[in-house]
Amino acid sequence: MLGNFQQSQLRIEIEASPDAIRDSLLHPEQLRKWLTWQRFAPGMPEELHTGFQFTSWTGPVPIHHQVEVVKPNCLRLLLSGGIDGFHEWYWGEGWVQSRLEGVSALPLNLGQTLSLFSLRQFLATQRR
Repeated sequence: MLGNFQQSQLRIEIEASPDAIRDSLLHPEQLRKWLTWQRFAPGMPEELHTGFQFTSWTGPVPIHHQVEVVKPNCLRLLLSGGIDGFHEWYWGEGWVQSRLEGVSALPLNLGQTLSLFSLRQFLATQRR
């Protein structure tokens, strides 16, 4: 894999319940609504589950995801392809945290920041 080792951990406040955050992260139908710059492979389940594998594309760059952990307040994805590493999500009442580590030529911190703000905006519009 070409690129640099990068790591980033961000936590933001979100006016949403843990269940709303969980649904936004684990239901591919909702993921598509707030990760609009990513394309997802067809055949996604209604909800992500441990062991499920899928591919998404950021522009022309494919990123393979393997769901390693799904818990009531945690999601961990192993990544390969455009990013070789992992992405962890944790959440609770009014907050979400994202931890991303990997080797990539993509600017991971920028993408992670955009993703968190997009999630916050999506959840804000869901409350209205």
